[in-house]
Amino acid sequence: MPAILKRPELTSVLGAIVIFTLFMIVAPPFRSLDALATVLYASSTMGIMALAVGILMIGDEFDLSSGVAVTTAALAATMLNYNFWLNSWVGVFLSLLIALAVGAFNGYMVMRTGIPSFLITLATFLMLQGINLAVTKLVTGQVATPTISDMEGFASAKAVFASSVNILGVNVKVTVFWWLLFVAIATFLLFKTRFGNWIFAVGGDAEAARAVGVPVRRVKIILFMFVGFAAWFVGMHTLFAFDSIQAGQGVGNEFLYIIAAVIGGCALTGGRGTAIGTAIGALIFGMTNQGIVYAGWNPDWFKFFLGAMLLFAVITNNSFSRFTSGGRA
Repeated sequence: MPAILKRPELTSVLGAIVIFTLFMIVAPPFRSLDALATVLYASSTMGIMALAVGILMIGDEFDLSSGVAVTTAALAATMLNYNFWLNSWVGVFLSLLIALAVGAFNGYMVMRTGIPSFLITLATFLMLQGINLAVTKLVTGQVATPTISDMEGFASAKAVFASSVNILGVNVKVTVFWWLLFVAIATFLLFKTRFGNWIFAVGGDAEAARAVGVPVRRVKIILFMFVGFAAWFVGMHTLFAFDSIQAGQGVGNEFLYIIAAVIGGCALTGGRGTAIGTAIGALIFGMTNQGIVYAGWNPDWFKFFLGAMLLFAVITNNSFSRFTSGGRA
């Protein structure tokens, strides 16, 4: 059997080609370099989160708090900066500690209690959502944070998290390059290191992995912390790109991250997936999201296409999994 047929991301590659071809035909504005930059930007922020969530799924866990965790990280940074007149970078690093702590909490609670991560992170989702709204209203008297653009270090932080690079006359957001870098690092980690082997092992069969000496608890806690890191990074981009945060934003995005990972070939049952696959899933998301706009279609169709792609991805992933393992359909 050709090795390419065993690749988890095969169906997502085919899907990306179909979607790209469709919008190239029906949406003339989609063919421009500016449109490509817009698609890549939409894909990059989604892709960074889908990468972390996808790797967690390879480890056979879910994180339903990832969407609001992005907002929590951004709110933490802006609240600390504004209320204590800190250098922007101090707020950035303190919010990183908070985001990592949220991830560690999720991982510890899942491993300590044995309760499914779906329920643990659902509880965290609700707690973070409440904290985001309550603390923001308490401190600012409204649901949006004040500007921090006049704080020391804002310009340099914006250059790192939310600047643009001009390529061939087109402004490409720096998040695109960070996304590609994270995917490259994650790919190396998954397939060239012992820790990567551990991730696949705990996702495939945690008890068997534990029996051969794999530190299952440590691996899974680190994976949850990686989701926290990704949420922090995207939160910093959101903060420095828009200079203000709405306390209620981010709700529902956790499902989009999971959908992008599944479309990219990550198995819902763990033990299968790639970093490149999550990137392709996010790219499909970006092309569909922007392509519908460029085609002049009703944006409400986006959710329909997203659901159809998810259903197709789940069915084809299961079929390919049975096919490559020699099972019957």
